[in-house]
Amino acid sequence: MALFGSKKVSATPAFASAPIQAAAGSAAQVGQFYTYSVGASQELALSVPTVARSIQMIASMVGCLELKHYTTQWTGEEYEEIYLENESWMDQPDPKVTRNFIFSQLVTDLMLHGRGFWYITSRSTATGRPLSFQWLPAAMVTTMDQAGPQWFGPSDQVEFNGYPLATDDVVQFLAPTQGLLYTGNRAIMTALKLQQAADRFAVNEIAAGWLQQTDASEPMSAEDLSELAAAWRNARQVGAIGALNSVVTFKEFSSDPNKLQLIESRQFQSLELSRSTGIPPYLLGIGVPGSYTYQNAQQARQDLYLFGTKQYLDAIEQTLSMTQLLPRGRYVKFDVSDYMYENDLGNVEREPAFDSGNREEEYS
Repeated sequence: MALFGSKKVSATPAFASAPIQAAAGSAAQVGQFYTYSVGASQELALSVPTVARSIQMIASMVGCLELKHYTTQWTGEEYEEIYLENESWMDQPDPKVTRNFIFSQLVTDLMLHGRGFWYITSRSTATGRPLSFQWLPAAMVTTMDQAGPQWFGPSDQVEFNGYPLATDDVVQFLAPTQGLLYTGNRAIMTALKLQQAADRFAVNEIAAGWLQQTDASEPMSAEDLSELAAAWRNARQVGAIGALNSVVTFKEFSSDPNKLQLIESRQFQSLELSRSTGIPPYLLGIGVPGSYTYQNAQQARQDLYLFGTKQYLDAIEQTLSMTQLLPRGRYVKFDVSDYMYENDLGNVEREPAFDSGNREEEYS
């Protein structure tokens, strides 16, 4: 079976029924957006450009994909996929927001926290199966039977913002790996410290240096030196010219600006974060050579799918195909083939975007 191959479509009536509102009570906090928060750890992580770009690339792909509903039939040699009409929630899981939004937020949680949550907001009166959902920020969900960061399975004791939720009303998505906030914590904190150090240099409009007393009968006291330095700094901040007497000179540090801004260290840390997110560095613009062409861009999108996005797509597809949501024997999957076709990538011959030496060097 081809990686991006298409299947013969055979339409089958969808199962639908009138929705009912999910029970309130312990779920009173669901939908109270003024209480929602993604957490300080996520905010800090997303302030790092490499992390933000990595998540943006994967979320932008996942958010634009449509779901396809199918069942399988044995042909005597293999199982053939027979496509069915989509359930209403497959086109818009949350009627209040776009499909792009709810899937992008979900995959962001999977990447950062290693798991994500949807709350079932309405069910079919005929079958009792879900008809609509709402995304719950993973940072606000607490599982009382496991603390993480390794999640061993769905929780039986779920709390949202301190209030218990009925487990049957929560769809729990588990990522194949631990979340980046745990596995990449040290790399993220180092990147933040390097950025803060570069910021200190960037906001200092005065050339770094020192004032030295060259000739005087009596050395200046520490207090006098401090006052002199402060006065010199203030004068240089408001004008390009400063004034010193004959016994004091200003000596500028002879430092490379690239070293002061920690260019190489920050570049290395970006590479470390690329390893943490699982996205090849050339997709994040790290060390990209000048030979980047349109053909390279085509392959780059396939690489984004294979190396970065596929593991999360598989986790979402398999969770949404479980019997909690669909009858046994019915499944959903993302329409990756149409995505590739729409971007002229369906039949692209794979050629190296960069020579093998460059790629090996980037990962070393």
